[in-house]
Amino acid sequence: MPVTDLPAMSARAFAAPLLVTVAYVLVYYLMIVHQVRVKTRLRHAYQARGETFDRYFHNDREMLAADRYVGNMLEHMPAFMLLLWLNAVFVGTRGASLAGAVYVLSRLLYPFMIGRHLGRGVPTRILFATVAGYAVTAYLSVRLLVAVIAS
Repeated sequence: MPVTDLPAMSARAFAAPLLVTVAYVLVYYLMIVHQVRVKTRLRHAYQARGETFDRYFHNDREMLAADRYVGNMLEHMPAFMLLLWLNAVFVGTRGASLAGAVYVLSRLLYPFMIGRHLGRGVPTRILFATVAGYAVTAYLSVRLLVAVIAS
C-alpha cells in the first residue's frame, strides 16, 4: 500500500504508547542524572582524601551500580521501543501500552532491586525486574507473530 493510502495517525489515537515512550525516556534520563551525581560526589570524596578517581578503571561499587542502571536501560531500549511501537501500530495500542507500562515500571524498580553498590554477586531480587522486562518483550513479540499469522 502506498504511503499516501495510509490513514493519518493522530497523537490522540496513540496517546497511551506516546506516554509510555515519554515515561521510559524520563526514567532513562533520571538514571543518567543519578549517574552524574554519583560520579561528581565520588570524584570530590576521592579528591578530599588525596586520591585519584577514574570512573572507568576504578572499582568503586557505587559507580559500578550507577553505570549498570544506565547501561541496562540503554541495552534494552532499541528492542523495547521497536516492539512497543510495532505493537501499537499493527496490533493495538491498549495491549502495547499496558505491557509498556509494566516494562517502564520494571526499569524504574531496577536500581532498587540491584542496590546502591554493585558487588561481585548480583542480588537475586534483581530477577523481579529482569524477568518482568523479558516477559514484556516476549509478550510483545508473540503478539506481533500472532498478528502476522492471523492476517
